[in-house]
Amino acid sequence: MSEETNVQETAAAENIESQETAAAENIENGQPVAAESAENAEATEQTENQEALDNFVSLKKGDSVKGTIVKIEDNQAYVSLGYKYDGVIPLRELSSIQIESAAEAVEVGQEVELKVVSIDDDKEKLVLSKKLVDGEKAWDELQNRFDQGEVFEVTVADVVKGGLVADVGVRGFIPASMVERHFVEDFSDYKGRTLRVKVKEIDRENNKVILSQKEVLDAEFEQNKQEVMNAIQVGQEIEGTVQRLTPFGAFVDIGGIDGLVHVSELSWQHVAHPKDVVSEGQTVNVKVLKVDPAAGKISLSMKAAQPGPWESADGQFKAGDIVTGTVRRIVSFGAFVEIAPGVEGLVHISQLAHRHVATPNEVVTEGQEVQAKVLDFNPSEKRVSLSIKETEEAPEQPASRPERSSSSQRSPKVELNNPNVSLSNESMSFTLAERFGDKLKNLK
Repeated sequence: MSEETNVQETAAAENIESQETAAAENIENGQPVAAESAENAEATEQTENQEALDNFVSLKKGDSVKGTIVKIEDNQAYVSLGYKYDGVIPLRELSSIQIESAAEAVEVGQEVELKVVSIDDDKEKLVLSKKLVDGEKAWDELQNRFDQGEVFEVTVADVVKGGLVADVGVRGFIPASMVERHFVEDFSDYKGRTLRVKVKEIDRENNKVILSQKEVLDAEFEQNKQEVMNAIQVGQEIEGTVQRLTPFGAFVDIGGIDGLVHVSELSWQHVAHPKDVVSEGQTVNVKVLKVDPAAGKISLSMKAAQPGPWESADGQFKAGDIVTGTVRRIVSFGAFVEIAPGVEGLVHISQLAHRHVATPNEVVTEGQEVQAKVLDFNPSEKRVSLSIKETEEAPEQPASRPERSSSSQRSPKVELNNPNVSLSNESMSFTLAERFGDKLKNLK
């Protein structure tokens, strides 16, 4: 054992012995040990207060401090820093986005890191900022997320003109065009929603952060699209959800990818606009008509997934039946009359009326209800021949003129060389025929 170690042990032993002797003397003199402990505690507290004061006096604007939230009011929060009076965080210094009360940003008992904004010894006021510290940390983190293309979650704090606002340590803005893959007319119910976003643009000097959820959704869509396209087959029937409507059709989600149901494929009946048949969010059954992986397009049909009208009409009509229908289309050669949903028959122009008809519009108009007779019904070829005139009574024919006798039909013979006789064209032609008929008959 070294000489230095022996000296240390001897000193420690003497210190312990000295403390024990002092304690014994205090007891003999009637002075409890607890009294000395209280005095020591008070001295310690004074020392700590002095140290806190020294630390406080040394604080300056821009310094970082740590404290605990001890009280919250509507427009500010109080922080204990271990000194005789607390620091104050004004509402404007609590968050980088606009908030209505301090309780939206902090809670009592929360430990926070802050920056000194100003010091007022006369008013015993220390103004602190939470958003400055949050902002410094946020910029570095956001830059890293931007460089890595990271996807992260944010909560929509406010809906403003042109888009949404989220607190990401600094104010993050999501333009309306970068919220969804489809157009959104009203964002009023987006406040409080959680969105998955990427940093689209970052500019620290101008305090600008642009976020995008659409990029996240687009990337997921592209990743899933090929998988879905490889899985589906032409002729397959699938359940889907109507995502959006356009004048030319409805886009239906069939498992993470949208297919188009053209307006002509929505129903067996004529459809003026898709909204007359379906609505957004509606669940529908569709049949796959075509898959084009190169173009990323899928053609769907709702009507093909339903029993066809001609199948339903088979056995419902036969030749000779009188039916009631509606004129749907007028063409130059006739009119098409719907006699059952999706079943149209042709009334040829010659079957519109007993009289001569130059154009079908002389007899019928679109939307008119008419009665027609089934002339021929062929569901396999989806063809019906109809007649309107066969349901109407034919008009009476005018009385025929009596035939003239052969003698009365013959014109009297006249002498051609008689200058007093005037010959009509009729008599002339008849006389010439009569005179020269036999000779003319032999001519070639």
